[in-house]
Amino acid sequence: MRLSRGSVLVVASHNPGKLREIEDLLRPYGIAATGAAELNLPEPEETGSTFAENAALKARAAALASDLPALSDDSGLVVAALDGAPGIYSARWAGLNKDFSAAMVRVQRELKERDTEDYSAKFVCALALADPNGESEVFEGEVHGHLEFPPRGDKGFGYDPIFVPQGFTQTFGEVDPAQKHAMSHRARAFAKFVAAMGMPR
Repeated sequence: MRLSRGSVLVVASHNPGKLREIEDLLRPYGIAATGAAELNLPEPEETGSTFAENAALKARAAALASDLPALSDDSGLVVAALDGAPGIYSARWAGLNKDFSAAMVRVQRELKERDTEDYSAKFVCALALADPNGESEVFEGEVHGHLEFPPRGDKGFGYDPIFVPQGFTQTFGEVDPAQKHAMSHRARAFAKFVAAMGMPR
């Protein structure tokens, strides 16, 4: 599967923050992105047990429904002291209203309940590209760091305001978006995707 400048790609996500980040990553390569919500594509049930499985499931569903290649992202926060939670359930912890303020409160509460000083965590991203024939490839990236409370910053989305990447003092919610794009879990997965696609700038 290859993509070239001028290709149209469906981003199989209804999350506007995630769509915006992927659009920013694709722009230098001349790839036009359209969101699943714009095409009124349904959100498939995420029945996989890993980020990779869920990403592939969503990408294949979007590609089949749109008859276009589709790129899906399944990502989340993995907290060591919470046995990897929220993990693949990161979005579900925010509830139907996608209230990540409540999700971050829950993370803090559960850490306190564990009576732990281990606040290490990582963000994991699995990007899956699928074509309308159902073929798919998955590319994964991670960024390690730790959690800090209370949340800080309003430049990111999701759990960004509590996550401080290794070597930094600011949260993902505080750093400039361009800086985050250069080193995030999504950027690392995207670099593998670009290399596999042979996409020239």
